[in-house]
Amino acid sequence: MTDMTQYQTFDAGGLPDPVTEAEFYADVPTKRLIAWFVDIVLISLLTALVTILSLFTALFILPVVYGVISFVYRWVSLTRRSATPGMRLVALEMRRADGDRFDGPTALMHTAGYFVSVAVFPLQLISIVLMLMSERRQGLTDMVLGTAALNREAR
Repeated sequence: MTDMTQYQTFDAGGLPDPVTEAEFYADVPTKRLIAWFVDIVLISLLTALVTILSLFTALFILPVVYGVISFVYRWVSLTRRSATPGMRLVALEMRRADGDRFDGPTALMHTAGYFVSVAVFPLQLISIVLMLMSERRQGLTDMVLGTAALNREAR
């Protein structure tokens, strides 16, 4: 894993400079999409398992069960490794504005921001456009929090 503290070309914010260290941001939108699909599959499998273990009573509140599992899945995995399992599969890692990995509160705010953007569809579209157009490939929640998804294997 790349220790970002070893690089001297970071801007004042702590994240790699998108011009001089563009490899940290290369293919990030595509990797985030692949990671999102992987995470959706894993969350769906967990939801199916909970549904079976509840003797199918979870079917009565399935959207709530799915939402809770999805929120906890994202929050816990971002807190523990600064990446969801899907992100780890494609070698992405989330970093705070100071260059450090996510802590619990940052992961909670990022997960909540993700859920708000999914719930309010125009926000999700804005987020996608920002990921495709911004220098650091940041979505709307990333822009608000000052976070970014980076390639772990850069350099």
